[in-house]
Amino acid sequence: MTLTSKKGLVVGIANDNSIAYGCARAFRNAGAELAITYLNEKAEPHVRPLAEALGSPIIVPCDVREEGQLEAVFARIEKEWGKLDFVLHSIAFAPKEDLQGRLVDCSKEGFAMAMEVSCHSFTRMAKLAEPLMKEGGCLQTVTFFGSERVVEHYNMMGPVKAALESTVRYLAAELGTKGIRVHALSPGPLLTRAASGIGHFDALLERAKERAPERMLATIEDVGHVAAFLASDGARSLTGNVEYIDAGYHVMG
Repeated sequence: MTLTSKKGLVVGIANDNSIAYGCARAFRNAGAELAITYLNEKAEPHVRPLAEALGSPIIVPCDVREEGQLEAVFARIEKEWGKLDFVLHSIAFAPKEDLQGRLVDCSKEGFAMAMEVSCHSFTRMAKLAEPLMKEGGCLQTVTFFGSERVVEHYNMMGPVKAALESTVRYLAAELGTKGIRVHALSPGPLLTRAASGIGHFDALLERAKERAPERMLATIEDVGHVAAFLASDGARSLTGNVEYIDAGYHVMG
């Protein structure tokens, strides 16, 4: 499982507990060179030292809601590398008042924002990555089991992640002839900054650990190992999948 000579973009590192950081370390350990983004000036001091420790030559801001920022990231990659082998999209957002309330009560604006950041931005990245993946590549995003089963307190993010998983399947069908593979990584509950916004998340962690066949929770390192394999040539026949990394939690009724 080597990524030597491959170049990848990682979007979504917030700190050293981020799923995206676990994946970035695995990519780097497998030999890849990485471009890494940070959300804004407030996030930069938390992300830049991690990116520099991974030897990333491209460290740039990327807020997908800011006009032109995402396009600037890919323009920088095209200028410096002229190619791209894989992308990890690990971002999601919903206004707290909408996330922690009932789905039926969520605002139009809050739902649209959650869809824009958590789902449509992945489609935008795919469009920008396509011309750079001249020899094929791999697009990955991050989802959660609450997309297909009702998970208490996950609320509006359930439908949003369901849309993201459907997007994965359609992108896989559209881009497959170009050798571009598309996957959704589906870890079980992990204690990350993003997850802290979900109500009663500690209780969700405990229930998941108790119900998972392996009686454990996955780690960001576990997610990273799977992400690195999917980006490698060894996974060239896999596409359009939701890859569960949850100690078997998803098989339980």
